[in-house]
Amino acid sequence: MTNEAQQTAARWLLTAGAVRTRAQQLLARAERDDSAHFVYRPEKLDATVQVVVDTIRQNYPRLDIPFHSRWRHFSAGDVDRWAALPASRDPAERARQRIDLAIVSVLLDAGAGPTWRYRAQDGNTYSRSEGLGVASIEMFARGAFSADAGQPLRCDATALAVIDAGMLAHGMQVSDTNQLAGLEGRAALLRSLGAQMGRDAAHFGTPGRVGHLFDCLQAGAEHSTVPATRILELVLAALGPIWSGRHSLGGYALGDTWRHAAFPESDIGAGMVPLHKLSQWLTYSLIEPLEEGGLSVTDLDGLTGLAEYRNGGLMLDAGLLALREPALAQRTLDVSSEVVVEWRSLTVALLDRVAVGVRDALHGDAKQLPLARVLEGGTWAAGRRLALARSADGAPPLHIVSDGTVF
Repeated sequence: MTNEAQQTAARWLLTAGAVRTRAQQLLARAERDDSAHFVYRPEKLDATVQVVVDTIRQNYPRLDIPFHSRWRHFSAGDVDRWAALPASRDPAERARQRIDLAIVSVLLDAGAGPTWRYRAQDGNTYSRSEGLGVASIEMFARGAFSADAGQPLRCDATALAVIDAGMLAHGMQVSDTNQLAGLEGRAALLRSLGAQMGRDAAHFGTPGRVGHLFDCLQAGAEHSTVPATRILELVLAALGPIWSGRHSLGGYALGDTWRHAAFPESDIGAGMVPLHKLSQWLTYSLIEPLEEGGLSVTDLDGLTGLAEYRNGGLMLDAGLLALREPALAQRTLDVSSEVVVEWRSLTVALLDRVAVGVRDALHGDAKQLPLARVLEGGTWAAGRRLALARSADGAPPLHIVSDGTVF
């Protein structure tokens, strides 16, 4: 491919539309029984939808489902930790503070592993995503991500540039008997973000601050309105260079994008499959801060479902997908392996189908039940529910090596 063709392919790969297109292409292969790794069982779709509907009715009997976002985890144990912080009363600055918190917390929200626990200030103990969320907001409240002691509620380049695994271990109560998966990877990712913030004044301002992304979006908003897909594109452009060891193309860092043999290198996406799980999770988590800052977010369903192990686990545990080789469930798989890439991509496509079934069952439409609510209500919780029914520790059905930056 010429450099111009590479740049065109890269720009396409860095969109939610590309995530959905690739997912649909891989699902079409599975429907033709042409997948080397998975068998698609459409007869299980109704039962899968029912599991999600039952979970929604149990968790939200009035169907007052919030958006799927990091903000739900900050309120674990029914404690509104954000409301308890002395945040600014100025809407714009408050939005910046919320974005500071959301981004650093999402970047720390890779899988914690089955044994890690965090004892919060409320005296309760939390694990997995809730534990990571509570730990990160309590670190944020103490000024762990700010170099200015007079302004602790911020996330700046100077502070992130010196974060190491020991600092994170202290903040997250990691010990020999309380191990957190991917600790080094998380610390390296935050340092990489700090370095990127120092280089990229256009996105992060001077001195570099994560919350400056609010100003970027506000400046580009039309009539104070911004599509969710535009938020994702900004996130990918601003944060793309922080992912070490990932693919790049035509000078663009591709982030959570991987190769798959189903697609030749000569095609529109240079043979790659984009997923952008953390970036989309982050985008969902920025909606509430942006709206509090006075922006209206549209086109929520322009984003996709999240290619992570709870949603993917739902598809396998509910039987909608089956491994062509059951022995794969006993192997340890790398996140870049074709099996994992395809599993994640099929999950994205199937989440769209499950969402349609959920809306039909609950007599709602895409406006009332956008994907952001179906995920929260929803598929993520149903995936956890089935995982706990299968194993006491709620581990995912596939064993994946995590460096703390994908799952």
